Amino acid sequence: MTPALPAGALAAASEISIVLLAMNGDDTAYGELVRRRQGAIRNLLRRLTREPSLADDLAQQSFIHGWQSIRSLKSPGAFGGWLRKIAVNFWLQHARSGRREVALDEDLLAEHPVSAVSRQLDLDAALARLPVDVRVCIVLAYNEGLTHGEISQTTSIPLGTVKSHITRGSARLRELLQAYGDAHVQ
Repeated sequence: MTPALPAGALAAASEISIVLLAMNGDDTAYGELVRRRQGAIRNLLRRLTREPSLADDLAQQSFIHGWQSIRSLKSPGAFGGWLRKIAVNFWLQHARSGRREVALDEDLLAEHPVSAVSRQLDLDAALARLPVDVRVCIVLAYNEGLTHGEISQTTSIPLGTVKSHITRGSARLRELLQAYGDAHVQ
């Protein structure tokens, strides 16, 4: 076990240094990694699940699994991508377990005026209408900014399939959200 660092030393340390400490069993260092990464992981999972409490549960499972398996991490510099892959895999396991998503209510959308908030809610609802594998590719590409190769690596979906999912998923989203383009014309 490494000696305790002065208060605030972890907060000022580089992520690679903290990952190395965590890989050697320092639970305080891993706590700092959780503190640094929890917002991004929770936001990713909230976008995928559309349920904040479920996203928080999956994030917690991801961080616990990360702590249990951090010694298997091959490169301390890859921690962020490694943790994101754990989170995506927990979501994929949940999503593929047969749970059905709530369908987008077309009539409700027609009754309410377009606003930034309703646009975001409608985007989330439209994303929910996409198949699980397509949705994860779209969110990782547009929300997380990952390349096709990184998405393939994160999800274990073949590269050609990732490209196809993004192309078809984007087209489907444009189709579902076409009313917003029409709203700007009026």
